[in-house]
Amino acid sequence: MRESISRFWNRIQQNLFPQLEEDLGPLSANQLKVAEVLEAIRFEEVIPGYVKGPGRPPKSRIAIARAFIAKAIYNFSTTRMLIDRLECDVALRRICGFEKRSDIPSESVFSRAFAELAESGLLGKIHAQLITEHFDDRLVGHANRDSTAIEARETPTKKVKPPHDKPKRKRGRPRAGEEPIEQKAPTRLEKQSTMTLQQMLDDLPKACDVGSKKNSQGYIETWIGYKLHWDVGDGEVPLSVVLTSASTHDSQVALPLMAMTQERVDYLYEVMDSAYDSKVIRIKSLSAGHVPLIDSNPRRGEKIPFAPHEAERYKERTAVERANARLKDELGGRFVRVRGHAKVLAHLMFGVLALTVDQLMRVAIRV
Repeated sequence: MRESISRFWNRIQQNLFPQLEEDLGPLSANQLKVAEVLEAIRFEEVIPGYVKGPGRPPKSRIAIARAFIAKAIYNFSTTRMLIDRLECDVALRRICGFEKRSDIPSESVFSRAFAELAESGLLGKIHAQLITEHFDDRLVGHANRDSTAIEARETPTKKVKPPHDKPKRKRGRPRAGEEPIEQKAPTRLEKQSTMTLQQMLDDLPKACDVGSKKNSQGYIETWIGYKLHWDVGDGEVPLSVVLTSASTHDSQVALPLMAMTQERVDYLYEVMDSAYDSKVIRIKSLSAGHVPLIDSNPRRGEKIPFAPHEAERYKERTAVERANARLKDELGGRFVRVRGHAKVLAHLMFGVLALTVDQLMRVAIRV
């Protein structure tokens, strides 16, 4: 993998960057990064063209998708900021595919094109293909699993509690003639053991709601929006991504992430914090041929420490924490201005694609 990435990086350094600077003049670090990510993704090979017909021709969806990558890399919070930058930055405008200033679409056209991309699910497929190509026949050491809060400007959906038709009865053994206690329904995590990947993804809640968690200082934090779950491999490369409602517990997304990641790469260790401490997850991981490294949850009794060699390997989990920080601080993950699960996921996936390519290139540089 390192050899293939290094060859790709050398091609960019020796051919693409010199050609761009010859045509456009000296480029900034962000402009070079936009060109690098677009060269790796190649929207022109996956976004279908438009057949000519009556009426005014539509704006290029390829150029608009390239502009949204620039929006993530420049960490712009609104599309208006992106358009203003494209109007005054000739080099960035041409890198995205807009030759003239008059070619830049309006905000409404950007919005319609974004909705089309979100509904198609194309960005997730591009990411899956990118990971599969770069990790083909290669072994990944660690799949570091975690989630992060995604705040959104939406009205949270209210949860409707199911009505209790049957009256409560006293605890203990039922009396003669009294109906026995019904068996407890299986949890989502237990049901996932017999589901396919698509069934697990369809079963996860996706509406905007209220989430809460305890931060590293021990205080409870709440937010309105969603929760991004992902597996991050060695070198902080995102391997798979799932977006759910903010109230979804991390453990309920462990098996879908496991299934997604093992479809794309071969890996050894699954590194998770105490939120994933479940017998179902451990058994599923072992049956798939992986080694689960899950921090013990104290609520189940006395905290069981890692063995010295496991504790050393568990330190790899900091990779997913750094990926959370980069997505939010540098690639637009903190500024979600769209509504609905599909659009929020598409907004985040532009940042995830940029992060994936950037981390792959950093691996090549270190080599």
